[in-house]
Amino acid sequence: MLSDNLLKNLNDQVNFEFYSSYTYLAMAAYAESVDLSGTANFFRVQAQEELFHAMKLYDYIFQKNGVVELDKIDKPESKYESIIDVFETGYKHEQLVTSRIYKLADIASEEKEHATISLLRWFIDEQVEEENTFNTLLKKIKRAEDNPAALYMLDEELATRVFTPPTTA
Repeated sequence: MLSDNLLKNLNDQVNFEFYSSYTYLAMAAYAESVDLSGTANFFRVQAQEELFHAMKLYDYIFQKNGVVELDKIDKPESKYESIIDVFETGYKHEQLVTSRIYKLADIASEEKEHATISLLRWFIDEQVEEENTFNTLLKKIKRAEDNPAALYMLDEELATRVFTPPTTA
């Protein structure tokens, strides 16, 4: 059984994952508005990943006999200076998600809630991948900043991204 504190924090994360999905949809809309449809695809897939994360936590709460409490989703930022700004914001957002997952892991560890610790290991590993993806793409976008041909080549690459739910989740 989950403590009230851990349950509250897990619920907060469920809601934050939904907000993250909404944030990435706003980034997709920006990318679409500046004719970077491949980049928009990248962010749409990212939004799907965040929904998957939210539902993974959602299902876990019920498996542990808890109750999910959904809150309103805040409006995400939708105005950006450039595509670099979008990726910088996305990278910072993933760093924030990591810090939130670490906080959850700390609470679970303090409470010796081993099932939750096991679940959160998956999220910690996922965050290493998420931060690396954004950091790598941010570097590429910055290098392509003054080269429209390179930017459009990267955009074409991002158009191939698809969401495949992890089978080991």
